[in-house]
Amino acid sequence: MNSTTPHLATTISTFVQRQSSTRRGARLARLLAHEQLCTWQVSPDVTERAEQIVAELAANAALHGRVQGRDFRLTLSLDPAVGLLRIAVTDAHGEQLPSLSAIFEPPPDAESGRGLILVTALADRWGTEPYPPAGKTVWAELDLCTPAGRTLTDR
Repeated sequence: MNSTTPHLATTISTFVQRQSSTRRGARLARLLAHEQLCTWQVSPDVTERAEQIVAELAANAALHGRVQGRDFRLTLSLDPAVGLLRIAVTDAHGEQLPSLSAIFEPPPDAESGRGLILVTALADRWGTEPYPPAGKTVWAELDLCTPAGRTLTDR
């Protein structure tokens, strides 16, 4: 006699929003991310880190990834089954993919240049992917589980 093990359905929650490639669009992306993470009841610690990552990636998309007349896209994916929040920002400027090896320490008096250093410090993982035909996606992942195994979406 064969029996099958029941599989629990896993639901991955996804939020996708296009924003104008402007400072205002970057600011709105951070605000929308905050609201969505609160709706999903993600812990304040993860929400705070995610907001900062969204702010940095969206600002980079608006500043460095801007192509006249093209928006950037913010995608948030929450997978409670594996305990993962993925943040992805896609822009239309794919000629230069940022990389960890390209990160340098800006001079102390520089007013910019620390965004990916912050992303590196806040994210558990991050990277880039080409987005054909001419764009790129910069993504960051945050683990939702503490070392004790309690998920950070528990309140």
